[in-house]
Amino acid sequence: MLGQRNDNNPSLELVCPAGTPAALKAAAEAGAHSIYCGLRNETNARNFPGLNFSEKELNAGVRLAHKHGSHVLVAVNTFARAGDTHIWKRAVDAVSASGADAIIAADIAVLDYAKEKHPNLRLHLSVQAAAATPESISFYQDTFGVQRVVLPRVMSVEEIVKLNKEVTVETEVFVFGGLCVMTEGRCALSSYATGKSPNLTGVCSPPGDVSYDEDDSNLYARLGGFTIDGFGEGETAGYPTLCKGRFKAEGETSYLFEDPVSLNAASLLPRLQKAGVTAVKIEGRQRGKAYISQVVKAFRAAVDAMDAGGNAEEEVSAMLSAMTEGGRETTGAYKKIWR
Repeated sequence: MLGQRNDNNPSLELVCPAGTPAALKAAAEAGAHSIYCGLRNETNARNFPGLNFSEKELNAGVRLAHKHGSHVLVAVNTFARAGDTHIWKRAVDAVSASGADAIIAADIAVLDYAKEKHPNLRLHLSVQAAAATPESISFYQDTFGVQRVVLPRVMSVEEIVKLNKEVTVETEVFVFGGLCVMTEGRCALSSYATGKSPNLTGVCSPPGDVSYDEDDSNLYARLGGFTIDGFGEGETAGYPTLCKGRFKAEGETSYLFEDPVSLNAASLLPRLQKAGVTAVKIEGRQRGKAYISQVVKAFRAAVDAMDAGGNAEEEVSAMLSAMTEGGRETTGAYKKIWR
């Protein structure tokens, strides 16, 4: 059963991404306990061209995942627009009809609709809601019956320990993939540069607003006309995600918000398990099936090793070294001493 972690079953649930039907199949075959995905519209926070599922594909994906023993969690986690709420209501209806095991939502209107119209549909609170205190989590639990909360990626392990002692819902945390340095649901950087954001339209630093221009042997990456980074001859050019650009401040040019690195908290799995976390989540719905397969296999091996009393980090380090952004990785806010 989804979320059945207790003293008799301490195993961490592995929640894995799928941006396409092929990636969903790869995740299921690689041993994902749960797979999260979204519909092909602005109702989910990864609304990129070529990604996501039609309603027909979602139905088929749920059947395939269940045959492999995997659960399916569907993200309807953007914030509905006044006058267009029918799009989000239709998405909730489609998730319920598909037989998916849970819906991941952030907007209180979406949560309320799901609770009222589909009372048997399990509700997970998206990281986009940025719920990080016992009081906010209790509100969502008491008002909508939320059973799991995906915690923001700005929390340390110590904070998660304290939080889990004060809440009765399940908690889920990100452990690998792209690192968002802002409190999710509260960032307006992409919206400022492009008019689009993950909160409303499901895209951060959208590819349609990206351009690369050469000038005097240098390559400049731009987003919405803003120069985000520059690369010299022979330097690998990265994607211009706004919060990972190089900017000049107080006379110094640096990665002002965050270095372009990937989150890898595999070494912290035992601590997160001890902290009372129910599920660990891999980011990467925009990634291909080969990436999904390798990362899922690595983390499933780590979880299985922990269950057998082994070393989780030894199982994943070699398998994941080539999968991080630019070959660089960080444990993110889990160990950061600044805010």
